[in-house]
Amino acid sequence: MHQDKSTEIYTVTRLNRHARLLLEGEMGAVALSGEISNLATPGSGHWYFSLKDNQSQLRCAMFRGNNRSVAFKPKNGDQVLIFGKVTLYEPRGDYQLVAQTMAPAGEGLLKQQFEALKRSLGDEGLFDSARKRPLPEHPTRIGIISSPTGAALHDILTVLARRAPHLQVVLYPSQVQGEPAAMQLVSALATANRRAETELLILARGGGSLEDLWCFNDERLIRAIAASALPVVSAVGHEVDITLSDLVADLRAPTPSAAAELISRDAGAQLQQYQQWQQRLQQAQQRYLLQGKRRLERLEARLGRQHPHQRLQQQAQRLDQLQLRLQRAMSRRLEQTQQRLSNVLLRWQHQHPAQRLQSRQALLNGLQLRLHSLMKTRLEHSSHRLALAGSRLNAISPLATLARGYSITQQDARVITDAGQLQPGDTIRTRLANGEVMSQVLESREA
Repeated sequence: MHQDKSTEIYTVTRLNRHARLLLEGEMGAVALSGEISNLATPGSGHWYFSLKDNQSQLRCAMFRGNNRSVAFKPKNGDQVLIFGKVTLYEPRGDYQLVAQTMAPAGEGLLKQQFEALKRSLGDEGLFDSARKRPLPEHPTRIGIISSPTGAALHDILTVLARRAPHLQVVLYPSQVQGEPAAMQLVSALATANRRAETELLILARGGGSLEDLWCFNDERLIRAIAASALPVVSAVGHEVDITLSDLVADLRAPTPSAAAELISRDAGAQLQQYQQWQQRLQQAQQRYLLQGKRRLERLEARLGRQHPHQRLQQQAQRLDQLQLRLQRAMSRRLEQTQQRLSNVLLRWQHQHPAQRLQSRQALLNGLQLRLHSLMKTRLEHSSHRLALAGSRLNAISPLATLARGYSITQQDARVITDAGQLQPGDTIRTRLANGEVMSQVLESREA
C-alpha cells in the first residue's frame, strides 16, 4: 500500500496522549446520570466503576481526594448524578470519566443541570452586566407576567398602590409552576413585546423549592428574556432563591414586593439611588468574579494538561488495577493449593503411613548399600588408572632420560642434533639431569 511521505507516523503512546488532550480540551467538564455497576474500591481509597443506561456504559474513576466529600456510600445499582471531566486512560487507551462530585439522582440532578446550563449560557455572555439595560426613570405603565391568583401579584399591586397609585399595570397571565409553565411564560413575554404597550416587565412568582421554580431555569425562557426589547425585572422566589431568570434579567429583585419598590419612584430618592449603586456594585462584583472564574478555569485547563498530577492519577489507577489483578491471582492460587492439599490428604487416608514408611526405609537402606559399594569400586578403579598414567608419563619424560646420563645440547633456543650444525668457536649450552654447562666448540666432526 502506498504511503504519502507527508503522513506523520505516531507511536501508540503519543497517539493516546494526543487523544486525551483533545478529549479534555474539547469536552471539558460534563454532568452525567446513570446506574453504577462493577464498583471496585481498592485499598488506595480510589473508586472505579461503570456508569450505564439502557444502551451504553462508560468507565469511570473517582479518586480519593474527591470521593471523601461524597455524602453517601455508593453501591452497584445506585442511580447517581456525576460531574466530572472526560479523559482517556493512556496505558490502555480507555475512554473514561474522572468524577469530581457524586450525588443521588433526584434534586441533585436538577442542581447539576442548573450549574451546567448556567455555565453554558454564561459562556455565551447572556449574564454579562454590559448587555443589561437600565430601567426607565419614571415609568407610567408596566407589565406583570405572573399567575393571576398568586400571592406575588397581590404583593406587587399592594406596594404599587401605596407608593405609585398613578402607575398603570397590564397583566400577562401565565402558569408559574409545572411542565407547561415555561412555554406559557415565553408566550406571555412574546405577547408583551409584540404589543409594546408597557415600558418594562416584571416576571414574578413567590418562593418554593428548586423543582417548584424550575420553569424559570428553562433555556427557552432565558433566551426569550435576553432577546426581549422591553427591560425585564426578575422577581422570582425569596431573597435566597436564585434562578437563571434572575441572572439574565436586566434587574433582579429579591422578592416581588421588592420589585414593586424598585420600579416605583417616591420621595425616598436617596434610598433609590443607593439601591442603584448597590445593584451596580453587585453587577460589577459578579462580572469581576465571572471573569476571574473564567481565567481560573483556563489556567486549570492548562495546568491539567501540563501538571504531573494527571500522570500520577493514571499511574495510581494502573497500580490499583494491578493490585486487583494480583489479589485475584493470589485467590486463584490459594484455591488451587487448597484443592491439591485436599487431594493429598484424601490419598493419604487410603494408604497407611507406617507401612509406606517401612517400605521406604528398606528401599533407602538398599540404595545406601549400593551407593557405598559403587563408590568404593569407582574409587579403586580411579586410583589404579591414576597410578598407571603416572608410570607411563614418567617413562616418556625427558627428565627420566637425563637421569640415565643423557644430555641435551642447545645453541640459543635451537636443539643441536647434528654436528654439522656447529662451527668452531660457537657457544653451546648443555642441559644435564642436574644443572647446565656452557661451553665453546673447538672442533665438530660428523659421524
